[in-house]
Amino acid sequence: MNKSRTFRLLRLGMLLGCATAALANSVTATQTLSANLGPIAKLSVVQPSVSLLNAGTIFANFTGAVTVQYKVRTTPSGSSTMAVKAASDFSPANGPSIANSDLTYTCSGATLGSACSGSQTVLTSATTNVVTVGGGACSGSGCAGPNPNSVSISLTLVDSPAFKTGSYTTSLTFSISAL
Repeated sequence: MNKSRTFRLLRLGMLLGCATAALANSVTATQTLSANLGPIAKLSVVQPSVSLLNAGTIFANFTGAVTVQYKVRTTPSGSSTMAVKAASDFSPANGPSIANSDLTYTCSGATLGSACSGSQTVLTSATTNVVTVGGGACSGSGCAGPNPNSVSISLTLVDSPAFKTGSYTTSLTFSISAL
């Protein structure tokens, strides 16, 4: 065999031996990661304000609609509740009144959970139910339904000849919780 060729083969053998030795000396390490994902909920009202409109019939109720979007994740044994409450009575006085149960609503089309059933009265003293979501539910990618979820709220305001003419306002506060 040629001396030069033997030398090259020995050199190649030494390089391979070094590479094998380097692999034999490699070290690995592992790291365990953990995350505690708790229940969570988020909501947003699609319309910044809603004007209640009269259908044109004398003393017919005023109506309007609000769409609320929400995302929720509940524990397997938990639940989530969306509710609404009036921040105050209508202003100015001498018109429709939350205290007199003049403002009611119905819920429909909840894409996750159960919308309220029947007519609900808006209160200033307590929240009233809009949507209830059961345990183990979630919104978003990998979950059932659209992202975000939504519910439609149809508002009805009584019109009475006893009300003074004018423009009346109040604010509704929507809240959501998750367990």
